[in-house]
Amino acid sequence: MMGRIFRIIFQAALLLAPFAHGADLTAANGVFLVAKPELIDPNFREAVVLITEPTVGGGPIGVVVNRPLATSLSAALPGVGAVPEQYDRMYGGGPVNRNQLLFLVRAAAQPARSLRVLADVYLSGDREVLAQILRGDLKVDAMRAYAGYSGWAPGQLQAEILRGGWHVVQADADAIFAADPSTVWPELIRRIGTRSAHYVPRD
Repeated sequence: MMGRIFRIIFQAALLLAPFAHGADLTAANGVFLVAKPELIDPNFREAVVLITEPTVGGGPIGVVVNRPLATSLSAALPGVGAVPEQYDRMYGGGPVNRNQLLFLVRAAAQPARSLRVLADVYLSGDREVLAQILRGDLKVDAMRAYAGYSGWAPGQLQAEILRGGWHVVQADADAIFAADPSTVWPELIRRIGTRSAHYVPRD
Protein backbone atom coordinates (compact mmCIF):
# COMPACT_ATOMS: atom_id res chain seq x y z
CA MET A 1 0.00 0.00 0.00
CA MET A 2 2.82 2.42 0.84
CA GLY A 3 4.39 1.80 -2.54
CA ARG A 4 1.07 2.50 -4.28
CA ILE A 5 0.69 5.80 -2.40
CA PHE A 6 4.26 6.75 -3.31
CA ARG A 7 3.64 6.02 -7.01
CA ILE A 8 0.47 8.11 -6.90
CA ILE A 9 2.40 11.08 -5.52
CA PHE A 10 4.75 10.94 -8.49
CA GLN A 11 1.88 11.27 -11.00
CA ALA A 12 1.77 15.06 -10.95
CA ALA A 13 -0.35 17.45 -12.98
CA LEU A 14 -2.55 19.96 -11.11
CA LEU A 15 -1.41 23.51 -10.32
CA LEU A 16 -2.45 25.64 -7.34
CA ALA A 17 -1.28 28.99 -8.75
CA PRO A 18 -4.80 30.32 -9.55
CA PHE A 19 -5.69 30.15 -5.84
CA ALA A 20 -2.71 32.05 -4.44
CA HIS A 21 -2.59 35.77 -3.69
CA GLY A 22 0.84 37.37 -3.93
CA ALA A 23 2.77 34.08 -3.98
CA ASP A 24 4.67 32.59 -6.88
CA LEU A 25 3.03 29.18 -6.95
CA THR A 26 3.73 27.83 -10.41
CA ALA A 27 3.39 24.24 -9.22
CA ALA A 28 2.00 22.42 -6.24
CA ASN A 29 5.42 21.54 -4.82
CA GLY A 30 6.83 23.94 -2.28
CA VAL A 31 3.49 25.24 -1.01
CA PHE A 32 2.31 25.62 2.58
CA LEU A 33 -1.37 25.61 3.39
CA VAL A 34 -1.66 27.56 6.63
CA ALA A 35 -4.96 27.11 8.42
CA LYS A 36 -6.69 30.38 9.19
CA PRO A 37 -7.64 30.86 12.85
CA GLU A 38 -11.32 30.43 12.01
CA LEU A 39 -10.76 26.98 10.45
CA ILE A 40 -12.23 24.68 13.11
CA ASP A 41 -11.97 21.28 11.40
CA PRO A 42 -10.15 19.23 14.10
CA ASN A 43 -8.04 17.53 11.44
CA PHE A 44 -6.56 20.86 10.36
CA ARG A 45 -7.05 23.35 13.19
CA GLU A 46 -3.84 25.44 13.41
CA ALA A 47 -2.25 23.09 10.87
CA VAL A 48 0.53 23.81 8.40
CA VAL A 49 0.35 21.42 5.45
CA LEU A 50 3.20 20.96 3.00
CA ILE A 51 1.62 20.26 -0.38
CA THR A 52 3.31 17.85 -2.75
CA GLU A 53 2.48 17.34 -6.39
CA PRO A 54 -1.03 15.89 -6.60
CA THR A 55 -2.46 12.89 -8.37
CA VAL A 56 -3.40 12.91 -12.04
CA GLY A 57 -7.13 13.46 -12.14
CA GLY A 58 -7.25 13.79 -8.37
CA GLY A 59 -6.76 16.40 -5.71
CA PRO A 60 -3.61 17.60 -3.92
CA ILE A 61 -1.67 15.51 -1.39
CA GLY A 62 0.36 16.82 1.51
CA VAL A 63 1.58 16.22 5.05
CA VAL A 64 0.89 18.27 8.17
CA VAL A 65 4.32 19.35 9.40
CA ASN A 66 3.45 20.63 12.90
CA ARG A 67 1.60 17.72 14.57
CA PRO A 68 4.01 15.60 16.67
CA LEU A 69 2.55 12.31 17.90
CA ALA A 70 2.92 10.54 21.21
CA THR A 71 4.25 7.43 19.48
CA SER A 72 7.79 7.03 18.18
CA LEU A 73 9.13 5.66 14.91
CA SER A 74 10.88 2.82 16.74
CA ALA A 75 7.58 1.83 18.37
CA ALA A 76 5.61 2.12 15.13
CA LEU A 77 8.15 0.05 13.16
CA PRO A 78 9.70 -2.38 15.65
CA GLY A 79 11.42 -4.33 12.87
CA VAL A 80 13.24 -1.34 11.44
CA GLY A 81 16.21 -1.66 13.77
CA ALA A 82 17.87 1.00 15.91
CA VAL A 83 16.46 4.47 15.34
CA PRO A 84 18.73 7.46 16.09
CA GLU A 85 17.12 9.75 18.65
CA GLN A 86 16.94 12.72 16.28
CA TYR A 87 14.76 10.69 13.87
CA ASP A 88 12.57 8.84 16.38
CA ARG A 89 9.80 11.41 16.78
CA MET A 90 6.76 10.81 14.58
CA TYR A 91 4.27 13.30 13.18
CA GLY A 92 0.66 13.06 12.11
CA GLY A 93 0.71 13.72 8.38
CA GLY A 94 -3.05 13.86 8.10
CA PRO A 95 -6.30 11.95 8.42
CA VAL A 96 -5.84 9.69 5.35
CA ASN A 97 -4.30 6.20 5.77
CA ARG A 98 -2.85 6.85 9.19
CA ASN A 99 -1.27 3.39 9.23
CA GLN A 100 0.94 4.33 6.27
CA LEU A 101 4.34 6.01 6.56
CA LEU A 102 5.84 8.82 4.51
CA PHE A 103 8.96 10.79 5.37
CA LEU A 104 10.65 14.04 4.41
CA VAL A 105 14.40 14.42 4.27
CA ARG A 106 16.66 17.43 3.93
CA ALA A 107 19.75 16.51 1.95
CA ALA A 108 22.30 17.98 -0.45
CA ALA A 109 21.54 15.29 -3.06
CA GLN A 110 18.26 13.64 -3.97
CA PRO A 111 17.86 10.15 -2.48
CA ALA A 112 16.73 7.33 -4.75
CA ARG A 113 12.98 6.81 -5.08
CA SER A 114 12.10 10.23 -3.70
CA LEU A 115 10.20 13.29 -4.90
CA ARG A 116 11.83 16.72 -4.84
CA VAL A 117 9.63 19.15 -2.91
CA LEU A 118 12.05 22.05 -2.34
CA ALA A 119 15.64 22.68 -3.41
CA ASP A 120 16.97 20.36 -0.69
CA VAL A 121 13.81 18.68 0.64
CA TYR A 122 12.53 15.33 -0.64
CA LEU A 123 9.51 13.14 0.06
CA SER A 124 9.66 9.35 0.08
CA GLY A 125 7.69 6.35 1.19
CA ASP A 126 10.36 3.78 0.38
CA ARG A 127 11.19 1.44 3.27
CA GLU A 128 14.73 0.69 2.05
CA VAL A 129 15.60 4.39 1.74
CA LEU A 130 14.35 4.86 5.31
CA ALA A 131 16.44 1.91 6.51
CA GLN A 132 19.54 3.37 4.84
CA ILE A 133 19.00 6.68 6.63
CA LEU A 134 18.52 5.01 10.01
CA ARG A 135 21.63 2.85 9.56
CA GLY A 136 23.66 5.89 8.57
CA ASP A 137 24.37 4.55 5.09
CA LEU A 138 22.54 7.51 3.55
CA LYS A 139 23.57 10.86 4.97
CA VAL A 140 20.84 13.48 5.36
CA ASP A 141 20.72 16.76 7.26
CA ALA A 142 17.25 16.10 8.71
CA MET A 143 14.43 13.57 8.52
CA ARG A 144 10.79 13.59 9.65
CA ALA A 145 8.45 10.60 9.56
CA TYR A 146 4.69 11.04 9.11
CA ALA A 147 1.83 8.67 9.83
CA GLY A 148 -0.79 9.23 7.16
CA TYR A 149 -1.20 12.13 4.80
CA SER A 150 -3.66 14.86 3.86
CA GLY A 151 -5.63 14.63 0.65
CA TRP A 152 -8.52 16.33 -1.08
CA ALA A 153 -10.93 15.29 -3.82
CA PRO A 154 -10.74 17.20 -7.12
CA GLY A 155 -11.85 20.77 -6.53
CA GLN A 156 -12.31 20.32 -2.77
CA LEU A 157 -9.21 22.21 -1.63
CA GLN A 158 -9.77 24.96 -4.17
CA ALA A 159 -13.26 25.45 -2.72
CA GLU A 160 -11.86 25.57 0.83
CA ILE A 161 -9.33 28.21 -0.19
CA LEU A 162 -11.97 30.31 -1.92
CA ARG A 163 -14.19 30.05 1.18
CA GLY A 164 -11.35 31.51 3.20
CA GLY A 165 -10.17 28.46 5.14
CA TRP A 166 -6.50 28.60 4.17
CA HIS A 167 -3.63 30.92 3.52
CA VAL A 168 -1.38 29.71 0.66
CA VAL A 169 2.30 30.66 0.97
CA GLN A 170 5.70 29.54 -0.23
CA ALA A 171 7.10 26.71 1.91
CA ASP A 172 10.56 26.76 3.45
CA ALA A 173 12.74 23.99 4.82
CA ASP A 174 13.46 25.70 8.15
CA ALA A 175 9.75 25.69 9.00
CA ILE A 176 9.33 22.05 7.91
CA PHE A 177 12.14 20.89 10.20
CA ALA A 178 11.65 23.40 13.02
CA ALA A 179 13.05 22.21 16.34
CA ASP A 180 9.82 23.25 18.07
CA PRO A 181 6.86 22.47 15.78
CA SER A 182 4.47 24.32 18.08
CA THR A 183 5.99 27.60 16.88
CA VAL A 184 5.46 26.98 13.16
CA TRP A 185 1.78 27.91 12.82
CA PRO A 186 1.85 31.08 14.97
CA GLU A 187 5.04 32.28 13.26
CA LEU A 188 3.56 31.82 9.78
CA ILE A 189 0.35 33.56 10.84
CA ARG A 190 2.47 36.45 12.15
CA ARG A 191 4.38 36.67 8.85
CA ILE A 192 1.17 36.57 6.83
CA GLY A 193 -0.35 39.31 8.98
CA THR A 194 2.74 41.47 8.58
CA ARG A 195 2.75 40.96 4.82
CA SER A 196 -0.94 41.83 4.58
CA ALA A 197 -0.48 44.97 6.68
CA HIS A 198 2.21 46.23 4.30
CA TYR A 199 0.36 45.28 1.10
CA VAL A 200 -0.74 48.30 -0.93
CA PRO A 201 -3.17 47.49 -3.77
CA ARG A 202 -2.23 48.75 -7.21
CA ASP A 203 -4.70 50.82 -9.21
